[in-house]
Order: sequence, then structure tokens, then C-alpha cells
Amino acid sequence: MKREQLRVYFIMGSTHVKLREPLSILEQALDAGITMFQFREKGSGALKGQAYESFARECQQRCRSYGVPFIVNDDIDLALKLDADGVHVGQEDAALPEVRQKMGSDKIVGVSVHSMHELEEAISYQADYVGIGPIFATKSKDDAKKPAGTVFLRQAAERAPDLPIVAIGGITEHNFQEPLEAGADGVAVISAICESGDVAETVRRFKR
Repeated sequence: MKREQLRVYFIMGSTHVKLREPLSILEQALDAGITMFQFREKGSGALKGQAYESFARECQQRCRSYGVPFIVNDDIDLALKLDADGVHVGQEDAALPEVRQKMGSDKIVGVSVHSMHELEEAISYQADYVGIGPIFATKSKDDAKKPAGTVFLRQAAERAPDLPIVAIGGITEHNFQEPLEAGADGVAVISAICESGDVAETVRRFKR
């Protein structure tokens, strides 16, 4: 994968969007130029069964029409069923060697890392990119860790200059430059786009 694909990495599920149609938000974000999309349908009120799969397919179809990689959070079986462009897993999810074996060498595999040990494992098992955070306090994940700032992000960028890094957690239009200056190739955002009054302008600001 190319580093620039992480520039504006939009993460969304139906539970992240209030009072509006999630697919409309995704369409606006794609049209404005997001560079990667992660389907993350988790938490209270998340879709299940056929509704879950159908929503994922709708998101995937829109991503394909814009040529934007469609990444599935955690659910490897769904990613394989839909022939998604890749998966993103956390440290509590499936082990990286297993993920890579199931997905194959031609798919994108991303992993969240929070320590140098986890970073070394990601390098060893040839992750395509790592997600580092939460950089700032976030309300998008009920089980989010305490904000870590950019110290580890900077260390990771220095240790693995060839490994693409996306920063996540509490990132807004007003603070996204900080993780980029610390070495991130891009920022992953949920609320900043889902709750924006002008999705197109928000995405454009991130791209600038």
C-alpha cells in the first residue's frame, strides 16, 4: 500500500452517526476525498446478522466507485466474504500471523500498536501499516485507553521509517497537524467527520 492512502482515513459504523443517514455521510466523505475507509460496526446498537452484512456491502460499493480502499475492522470472516481490500485488527483480536495467512499477501493488514514490543511484532509479521493512539482523548470508543500524546508515535516513526503510520484518537480539524509533525503519514477520524456540519469542508481541511 501507499503511504498517502492513510492521509485521511475515515472510520465509521452506523452507531457513529446520529440523526443522519450513515451512507450519505460516507458518500459525502468519499466525494470530498477521503483516502481510506474502515468499516467498524461495534458497540451498543450495532447491526447484526444480515443487516450488518448488507450495510457493509453498501459501504464497500461506494468505496469501490471512488477507488478508495475498503478495510474491515476485526471481522476477518466478513472481509473474506466481501473480498475487502484489507482488515485492521487490535492487540486483543486475532494474531497477526493468522490474519496474514487468512487474508493473503495481496491484502492490506493494519494493526493497532501501543508499545515498542507491539511495533516490533508488527514489523516482524509484515503489517502493511500500524495505527497508533489514542493521541488525544476520544469519545468514539467505550474501551479507549488513556490519551498517549505523540511521544510513542515519534519513537515509532524513528524506529521504523519505512512503515506507514496512521494516528488515531480525538483528532480534529484543529489538532491534526501535531501527529503529522510527529511522524504520522495520516490521521484516522470518526467523530470529526461523522459529527461535522459540513463533511466536505472538514475532509478538505484534513487534506490541506
